[in-house]
Amino acid sequence: MFAVQRGTPMATQPMATGRPATIHDIAALCGVAASTVSRALANPERVNIRTRERIQAAAVELNYTPNSQAKALSSGKTGAVGVLVPDITNPFYFDLIRGTQLQLKAAGYTQLLVDTEESDEVEASTLEQLRKSADGVIVAASRLNDEALAAAASRMPMVTVNRDVDGVPAVLIDTPSAMPQALDHLISLGHTSVAYVSGPAVSQSSARRWTALSEAAEERGVDVRRLGPFAPKTQSGAAAADAAVHSGVTACIVFNDLIAIGMLQRLRERGLRVPEDMSIVGCDDIFGADFCNPPLTTMSSPIEQAGRVAVSMLLAQLNPLAGGGNRNRSVMPTHLTVRGSTGPVTST
Repeated sequence: MFAVQRGTPMATQPMATGRPATIHDIAALCGVAASTVSRALANPERVNIRTRERIQAAAVELNYTPNSQAKALSSGKTGAVGVLVPDITNPFYFDLIRGTQLQLKAAGYTQLLVDTEESDEVEASTLEQLRKSADGVIVAASRLNDEALAAAASRMPMVTVNRDVDGVPAVLIDTPSAMPQALDHLISLGHTSVAYVSGPAVSQSSARRWTALSEAAEERGVDVRRLGPFAPKTQSGAAAADAAVHSGVTACIVFNDLIAIGMLQRLRERGLRVPEDMSIVGCDDIFGADFCNPPLTTMSSPIEQAGRVAVSMLLAQLNPLAGGGNRNRSVMPTHLTVRGSTGPVTST
């Protein structure tokens, strides 16, 4: 048994068992009930000042750290928000994660970041686990089907990014609106045969971009064909470049910058010049897109802002009495950024 000596500082000593201290250890040290310790730490004003000071001093002595799950049980809140991304190594998510982190920190929440590995199974199991350890979740580019995602959103507060499902609040990065811009840019350079290098088969963003591009191509009388699907990684660029060369097109609009950068590398290996022999347009304007050889023409979006908006929408669900509106949909604008990877047709 530890003794508390009045008027002298208590020596900090580790628990003899090596386990984390609990409120029962503090109660034993102070000679009070565990319920009194709980009240002193959670609602100090409900305990007289002398008892409160003894308990607080004992908590410091024992290096007591509140258990987040126990706190959640008593308050119904964990102070944490889950952020799920399909691939943490994809630079597209760097700015998104930064945006959510900064906005959550400002609101007093901890961010729980999870890489779901492009797997619907990992995503589903993670969402189930987070029901106990997080107050809400932000899910980027979900790989779940609409029914599974809507069911998950019915069980806990959720905001999706780049996934549009009825009844689920979402932040949509409006890349489809930039597809006609990219096509008009290529047409102005003399391109009449263009390929869309598509992303994952389950990607709603890829499907929306293809729909917007094919509709714009039909209006303009331009031949556009779809290649893929391809995994959203640089390594996919080699196969995508080979498919583009085989198709006979002179320009490609690519699902994301990672695949586009891989295509630049492969085309160079094959002795083809960009943009003289093939023009390439990427999407996302990730860090490094302007450092490529040649610098990549791409579709740019305020990705960090999208993360901040997603957090604001989630906080409105978590704290409805705090105001902030009740948006169910927020659309982030996108525009074409022209660099050196696109140019006039010089060979046939």
